[in-house]
Amino acid sequence: MGNPNVGKSAIFSRLTGINIISSNYPGTTVEFTRGYMNLGSEKLEVIDVPGTYTLEPTCKAEEVAVEMLKEGSIVVDVIDSTNLERNLGLTLQLLQKKIPMLVILNFWDETKHKGIEINTKKLQEILGVPVVTTNALTGEGIKEFAERLPQANTGTYEYEGVTKWQEIGKMVDSVQVLHHRHHRFWEFIGDICINPFTGIPAGAGILYLCFKAIRFLGEGIIGNIMDPLFKKVWEPLMVRLSDFLGAGNLLHNIIIGHLIDGKIDFMQSFGLLTTGLYVELAAVLPYVFAFYLILGILEDIGYLSRIGVLLDRIMHMVGLHGMGFIPMLLGFGCKVPAVLATRTMETKKERFIAATLMCMTVPCASQTAMIFTLIGKYGPNGLFLVFGVLFIVWLTVGMILSRYLKGEAMELFTEMPPYRVPYIPAVAKKLWMRILAFFKDAFPLVMLGVFLVNILYSLKVFEVAAHVMSPVMTKVFGLPAEAVGSLLIGFLRKDVAVGMLIPLHLTFKQMVISSVVLSISFPCIAVFGVLFKELGIKDMIKASLIMIGTAFLVGGLLNLILVV
Repeated sequence: MGNPNVGKSAIFSRLTGINIISSNYPGTTVEFTRGYMNLGSEKLEVIDVPGTYTLEPTCKAEEVAVEMLKEGSIVVDVIDSTNLERNLGLTLQLLQKKIPMLVILNFWDETKHKGIEINTKKLQEILGVPVVTTNALTGEGIKEFAERLPQANTGTYEYEGVTKWQEIGKMVDSVQVLHHRHHRFWEFIGDICINPFTGIPAGAGILYLCFKAIRFLGEGIIGNIMDPLFKKVWEPLMVRLSDFLGAGNLLHNIIIGHLIDGKIDFMQSFGLLTTGLYVELAAVLPYVFAFYLILGILEDIGYLSRIGVLLDRIMHMVGLHGMGFIPMLLGFGCKVPAVLATRTMETKKERFIAATLMCMTVPCASQTAMIFTLIGKYGPNGLFLVFGVLFIVWLTVGMILSRYLKGEAMELFTEMPPYRVPYIPAVAKKLWMRILAFFKDAFPLVMLGVFLVNILYSLKVFEVAAHVMSPVMTKVFGLPAEAVGSLLIGFLRKDVAVGMLIPLHLTFKQMVISSVVLSISFPCIAVFGVLFKELGIKDMIKASLIMIGTAFLVGGLLNLILVV
């Protein structure tokens, strides 16, 4: 347990193996992590609870952290030793609970660099519980922690007649000495990144480099690993299975899908074992892997808090605080985990706005790649037009929702950690857990969607819908009637839908309109499943109506305005 950004997750990774579980606390959407460590002949369960500053909760995550105190027999209070005064507030509250505990002073190496000297022996005598110094990055002190864990006790410290912070001030004065030192290089970098005049350009550059890295890694995995694997290994097996089942019957259509010119097309056949597996494993997973890898590094370096502060004013325009940019950022990887990330927002209003705006205006990695394929040949002007329209929609719809939705919008209170070298095993564990969560939340829903699309296709539902919607395509959006199929498939997979526009030989204007309408309208079926789980049926329907109405309005306006 401890304040946010004190290195709890890194210590947790040091203590536990790879068999870790991320779960929601019963009755909430707040996540915690559990794993196991060996202590002599005993196997102990280790729980990493959400970060909290106080035992008097101010949000759902802190409520869960306090509630879980009842479950554990020992509390390990992790403290950032470079911010002793602030962290001791939680320590004193824990001591008053009379729960067996042990204190870890983490980031011990940084105290030397910052000119901080702490008398740990005296601090231990005052608190009456074991105090251990650690450096989670190198593992220094972890062995001593394990050896002293059995010594955890309820402590002897008590105070009366003064406020908690007065008592902490006296305690810090007695155990801590500060020495003069010069500004370090990383502190100069930190100042540059937090100043709006330099931080915003720097942030734009960093995010651009991250986006390029994600595309490089994602496309590299697809081109060099997944595509050859499906083409050389999986496709021959599917051809044999197709011949065995016989093309044209319902079972073949469900398992293999519909043959395109007598061949299996992994993007358009829509069989469970063809398109279903290919979209998840070859088209989406590489980008999700790359995105979460970069995100984990940014988290552990300490940059996300800074860009959250920089963007706080812009995010407030749409009813969110600065950290609301995280779901938007995640959405460029995959919208499923992005919707899950809205759990970090404090109020129902904020969660609804964040989820709706992200689903409408943030193309996922694979959809973005397909938009680049569709419009990239026209150079940056076409891409700027598509993403510029999406940004305007994000800002306009967000301001409307912020003004007219009932509920509170919270202010930003976030920790500003110093820059640190990321602990690679912790980054790897977070990456592994997020990939597993992606498969758990998205994979079954996408496979179900492929199955439903096949049934609807076999029952000629798409043909009827295309006939009904064709006047809308031509009169409102200015698109050919054949584009109806693409928009309908967009309910299953947006990237596939964009890919289906390529053979239609659309004009530049039509490509822009179709890309924008596909982005704003329904998210894919996997996202709908998560929206239902996170927002509930009522708010999911409300968000869907906002998306459909905005798509029709924006598509119609673009058809009237664009003259290219």
